[in-house]
Amino acid sequence: MLPFWIALQFLSSLPVRLPGMPEPEQLGRSLLFYPLVGLLFGVLLWVLNALLLGAPPLLHAALLLTAWVLLSGGLHLDGLADSADAWLGGFGDRERTLLIMKDPRSGPIAVITLVLVLLLKFTALLALIEQGQGVMLIIVPVLGRAALLGLFLTTPYVRAGGLGQALADHLPRRAGWQVLWVCALGCVLVVGWAGVVALLVAAAVFIGLRQMMLRRLAGCTGDTAGALLELLEMAVLLGVVLL
Repeated sequence: MLPFWIALQFLSSLPVRLPGMPEPEQLGRSLLFYPLVGLLFGVLLWVLNALLLGAPPLLHAALLLTAWVLLSGGLHLDGLADSADAWLGGFGDRERTLLIMKDPRSGPIAVITLVLVLLLKFTALLALIEQGQGVMLIIVPVLGRAALLGLFLTTPYVRAGGLGQALADHLPRRAGWQVLWVCALGCVLVVGWAGVVALLVAAAVFIGLRQMMLRRLAGCTGDTAGALLELLEMAVLLGVVLL
């Protein structure tokens, strides 16, 4: 169970404390449990959604979005902000892009990107509530974190050393693909046709963003992984309510 606790500590703001520094092999195996962390988030959001039934829809959606952000501690939004600044400020240059990602400050492009993504996520949640599709709250966080597993399975990690390199080097690849197939099957079994739509949208966003990373960086970083998760979740929510 240690890899699960590692994944939960890294991906959430929940009060999880590990006894010591994990071995690299345990770090790699923790990636297999990222979708399970997403499932935990999804169930918590689904329960909150049920408790909020009858509340004003705008407040309902705002509270769901707030809980969603708080569960992850804003980790992936930080990656999205850094990636947005770097992609514009990097002017197509790999080294400049990587350098900007290390800067902890956020520029106007980062702020605009965060506002737009959160606004679209909020309005999609509002539509989801009005359409009575609360079960999708279980699926979307799973797909977002499964995308992180898929990214590390298929894409080189470009920063030598550190946590990301340990994850990439020690990820059990065969087990990783099996986890992804189980996630895809589970989405379809739980929500049916909407699950198929969610998978198609998630796959399209994953392929497009991964290609952007490869063209600019020849791989991925922790920041671009966070950006992928946030943009994929947003797109899946929009796809489900619009299609």
